[in-house]
Amino acid sequence: MKPEIVKPSMGVLNLSRGTHKFQLTRHEPSEDIGQFVKHFWIVSWDLTEQAPYLQEVVPNPCVNLVIESNRSAIFGAAKQKYTYHLEGKGVVFGAKFKPGGFYPFIKQPISELANQPMRIQDVFDVEIGTLKQELLTQESESDMVRLAEQFIRPKLPPWDDQIEFINQIIDRVKVDREITKVDEICDLFHLNKRTLQRLFDQYVGVSPKWVIQLYRLQNAAETIEHQPRLDWSELSTELGYYDQSHFIKDFRSIIGKTPDEYVREKL
Repeated sequence: MKPEIVKPSMGVLNLSRGTHKFQLTRHEPSEDIGQFVKHFWIVSWDLTEQAPYLQEVVPNPCVNLVIESNRSAIFGAAKQKYTYHLEGKGVVFGAKFKPGGFYPFIKQPISELANQPMRIQDVFDVEIGTLKQELLTQESESDMVRLAEQFIRPKLPPWDDQIEFINQIIDRVKVDREITKVDEICDLFHLNKRTLQRLFDQYVGVSPKWVIQLYRLQNAAETIEHQPRLDWSELSTELGYYDQSHFIKDFRSIIGKTPDEYVREKL
């Protein structure tokens, strides 16, 4: 089993504060499964005789297979910040697929998962009650990962070159802050706009416009942390927004707070 990979804080808001309430680890998959799965993640907590804790998580363009005691399913990409309620004692196990990495398993548009999660047993040969009992009670996290790979591996589909291409696009959007429009992706990768949109609907489940918005707003949050006295109107224009109000609305939907609230929290 490969060692635990270093976890960035992006994605889990206020991770340093949350680590007093829960433990988050991420584990690199075996090479064959790693063609499709980005990493496995495990969240565990013990809040016995403590107040419940609400952890905010920002969205990402990935499908997640989630196994927990009360709800296990395969979820498409969330489009807004969501809050996870932690209370008592528990553990959640997840497999985060690469953008586009889950499509070859089901061969149907990932956008269909937006409002309707998929049952794990509809994709993999498992009995969900037995799976939860066996996986969530393992003594070591490496054994949890091993069991997950055991039910994923028999269903591994043939490699699909589109996965690599999609990840090249998304990786470019992540690092290139100058990209604010879909047309700019089309020019960079020599794609027709409709072709790009269909590709993302089929493989990723969210639009390329949303992916650009997600990473530009995450970039904006990072910028605000270092330059809290920024002019919101100027920043919104730089991000490709026509007006400040739409920028603030989208920032709140992704980051969970308005820019002003975010600044006050960091001061």
